[in-house]
Amino acid sequence: MSDRVTSLSLLDRLRDPRDDAAWQRFHDLYGPLVLQWLRRRGVVQADADDVMQEVMRQAIVELPKFQHNGRLGALRCWLRQVVSNRLRTFWRQRNRLGVTGGEPYGELADQLADPNSQLSRQWDAEYHRDLCERLLEMAKAEFQPATMEAFRRVALEGRKAAEVADELGLTANAVRIAQSRVMRRLRELGADVLE
Repeated sequence: MSDRVTSLSLLDRLRDPRDDAAWQRFHDLYGPLVLQWLRRRGVVQADADDVMQEVMRQAIVELPKFQHNGRLGALRCWLRQVVSNRLRTFWRQRNRLGVTGGEPYGELADQLADPNSQLSRQWDAEYHRDLCERLLEMAKAEFQPATMEAFRRVALEGRKAAEVADELGLTANAVRIAQSRVMRRLRELGADVLE
């Protein structure tokens, strides 16, 4: 995906609480990103589900008021802060109830809140990779498996079209066309993805 700020049409649509399709799109794109990120950090599934739901609930409250400043990563940074805050709140609630085992959650929240931490840099890298994977998953049904594989090997792995063509029994031109077709569809699918 491009590093430029993409269309803000989804954000405009999210300002209308009755636009169920926009909220579903936001949830389908960003919910799994949050959930996967938490799970990779060792947050148990039930806790990760709870935190992700709290993040989505907070998004419903705050996104209609969110003013994108036009800078690359504005929403990504906002979402990172929401995850940090919801994780910290979850940890505090567990402590108040006397539930043990949540201490690492507070540490995660603190590190995630620091935009210069290694964890925040990992958030950014994983955010882009996972968002790309979500868009690829959406596009997958529209293409033959060989087309998707050619795209993955050339666009994501950085391999040469001729090499991939030999491996897949295609021409180098067919690989380039596959890459172009999938990339065009990803741009369409991601046109309203917020950065």
